[in-house]
Amino acid sequence: MIAGDVVVIRYEGPKGGPGMREMYKAMKFMYGRGLAKTAALVTDGRFSGTNNGCFVGHVSPEAAEGGPIAIVRDGDRITIDVDAGVLHMDLTDQEIQDRTAAWRPPEPKIKRGYLALYSKLASSASQGAVIRP
Repeated sequence: MIAGDVVVIRYEGPKGGPGMREMYKAMKFMYGRGLAKTAALVTDGRFSGTNNGCFVGHVSPEAAEGGPIAIVRDGDRITIDVDAGVLHMDLTDQEIQDRTAAWRPPEPKIKRGYLALYSKLASSASQGAVIRP
């Protein structure tokens, strides 16, 4: 990883985590390498508020639901406009359509118990990540 890179960590949202894991380890790793101010981190996971740099969390819809970060590949150019609140992947509409059509959800990380049920029923982070009635 070098200055200007955007690191994408996906499948950590309410369904993919399950439960929106805290991404502080990745954030602190970047900070420790001196990259917190010159690189960015984008995730459908969450941050607790100790951010020191460009860290974008709670991306919705999350990757486990087929959200945009599910189709990101190594080498894709991503632009972050903090003031406008916009993430942009430099892909053509056809590339987006092709990747989206080829995408398949990953196997659930947890297959039994409460977290498996939560993974199936949780709403998007933008709607509170709560279990739907």
